[in-house]
Amino acid sequence: MEQVPHGIALDTILRFVDIGTDALSAAREEIDALNVYPVPDGDTGTNMFLTFSAARDALRERAESGGDLGECLAAFRRGALMGARGNSGVILSQMLGAVAAQIEHADPGEPFARVMAQALQVATDASYAAVGEPVEGTMLTVARAASDAALALVAADAGVSEGTLRASHVFSAAAAAAREALTRTPEQLDVLARAGVVDAGGRGVCVVLDAAERVLTGRLPVAEPRTGAPRIPVRVPGGDLTAEGPAYEVMYLLEAEDPSVSKLRATLSGLGDSLVVVGGEGLWNVHVHTDDVGAAIEAGMAAGRPYRLRVTHFAEQIAQAAGRLDAPFSDTPRRIVAVAAGEGLTALFREAGAVVVPAGPGRRPSTGQVLQAIEETGAGEVVVLPNDPDSVRVAEIAARTAEESGQVRVAVIPTHAQVQGLAALAVHEPGRTFEQDVLEMTATARHARHGAVTIAARQAITMAGPCEPGDVLGVVEGDFAVVGQDLYEVATGILDRLLGAGGELVTIVAGADPGADELAARCAEFVEAGHPHVDVVVYEGGQERYPLLMCVE
Repeated sequence: MEQVPHGIALDTILRFVDIGTDALSAAREEIDALNVYPVPDGDTGTNMFLTFSAARDALRERAESGGDLGECLAAFRRGALMGARGNSGVILSQMLGAVAAQIEHADPGEPFARVMAQALQVATDASYAAVGEPVEGTMLTVARAASDAALALVAADAGVSEGTLRASHVFSAAAAAAREALTRTPEQLDVLARAGVVDAGGRGVCVVLDAAERVLTGRLPVAEPRTGAPRIPVRVPGGDLTAEGPAYEVMYLLEAEDPSVSKLRATLSGLGDSLVVVGGEGLWNVHVHTDDVGAAIEAGMAAGRPYRLRVTHFAEQIAQAAGRLDAPFSDTPRRIVAVAAGEGLTALFREAGAVVVPAGPGRRPSTGQVLQAIEETGAGEVVVLPNDPDSVRVAEIAARTAEESGQVRVAVIPTHAQVQGLAALAVHEPGRTFEQDVLEMTATARHARHGAVTIAARQAITMAGPCEPGDVLGVVEGDFAVVGQDLYEVATGILDRLLGAGGELVTIVAGADPGADELAARCAEFVEAGHPHVDVVVYEGGQERYPLLMCVE
């Protein structure tokens, strides 16, 4: 059997979280439409996607900052716990955390196939233990089928010789068993049979396992079983939302010592149902359906320090999911959400009235963070400026998720640079119609030519030629265009290129590097001397890794 190759394992895990996030994103609407248990609120797919993507973002951030396998897995566990949303998301976070912990603490000499089979078992056991009253025919059942199949394969070897049993065999067996178990969920839960669907959370588990199988085998999963996916009903007979059933979902993060959590579970179990409490080491994610929101929060306060509180009224949420809530958009004026990569840039965007999502190199925002910012505006119309090419897709998913509430219109302007976001925000005019404002901001951002200078961190081949650590790199429209030795020479060379097609305004943003302010001032003097007809503005951006950001409009 193979041994755990720690260096390769991290790379494999990184591919898995990317593929898993994309797969859950693609299946999100289908899973939402399957959601009839425990409450037909149509958000299981969204919650599982947001939970998984939060874990992915935490893992990637730690990996990009140089973390080793153990540090990255710890970040992944914490990211899943902190980003968990909804009943299904909290259970998924427990599964992901348990798998990560099992890999993290495995003996490097232990066969990886056995490690992964045991990890699936530990994840299933932990998830059952976290749920107040486990119900079969749910994602728990699907997870149990997967882990049982994995353990059976390792125990019996299933005809595969001892020397060739691999983790890919384990996940192929687990994924196949999960898909089969999913098709049987309507036989275990009457509410699923009446609605003619399989369990939504179980479908999400299958998506995650299929992603793992694809990473380890290179094969796409077999054709999926028919899942039904009807439009979400407002009421499902026998479902959790009845005249006597809980009316609210309460979630919060809780800082508390382990002994106090047992008492918290007992208290919350008497207040409602769908109780899930996951976590450990002083941090917990608490989820419960209840009629007594105040008592649920007070129970958390008695156990420790609750924060990031979310309360959802099911009746309103279900009506929105079914398209039956015909409420007007909020009267709050149009707002902007902007991703900012430095303290100075954050101040600039906030001074212009934007709600800011902090980011930076190796710290890209998650879908959940952007969605939270959109929701915090309280506005009926929101424009999002991602200001980074890798954040555009995240912003688009957050926008679609926010719009499903029926309470807000969201437009994402695909700004690929901080200076494009500043240019777009400068022409924002709330008095215009939403469509006209978005059109003007988009056109301005598109015509803003942008560049930057940075320092090479390692040897590489760029579009401008080879570079060595310490070389100065000039960037135009996201591509390396100049390799040099002097910051000022490279920066002015980039400015000349940007101004080659003309322009009326040059914006220069100084970074956090020592001497960046002086460099920005010298570059401004260069523009004023060589292009006297062009206006120049200089800002302190405080961004990392880029001494200068530049833009020509």
